[in-house]
Amino acid sequence: MKPIRKGRGFVMASAIFLLVILSALGAFLLNVSFVQKITSAQDFQGSRAYWMATAGVQWVASAINTASACATVFSYQLLLDGFTISVSCTKNTYTEGTTTFNVYWLTSTATIGGQSGNMGYAERVIGSFDY
Repeated sequence: MKPIRKGRGFVMASAIFLLVILSALGAFLLNVSFVQKITSAQDFQGSRAYWMATAGVQWVASAINTASACATVFSYQLLLDGFTISVSCTKNTYTEGTTTFNVYWLTSTATIGGQSGNMGYAERVIGSFDY
């Protein structure tokens, strides 16, 4: 007759418990890594949208300087590198004494990724004036 050993099943339960804890920790770290990757990609798209909107403002400013393209109200849409850039220009004329000033209000909106709420959606609006 063999003697009964106490605590023999304790090692197996501890090993299973440790395995479950390590698996949960691994899944958590994988999820954190995935979220970090998506956040980084969204930040990059936001930065690209900002620079595309800035390019739209500069394009309209260049058109004003070379050909006075903004007669009264000017609106145009560009497609560039997957971005939709909507630019608008409004010309206001002011007179102070004998001097006439033209003030141009420029707005540029760059969007990518469909509509708001989509994972890859980014939008930036740049407004400028006095060109």
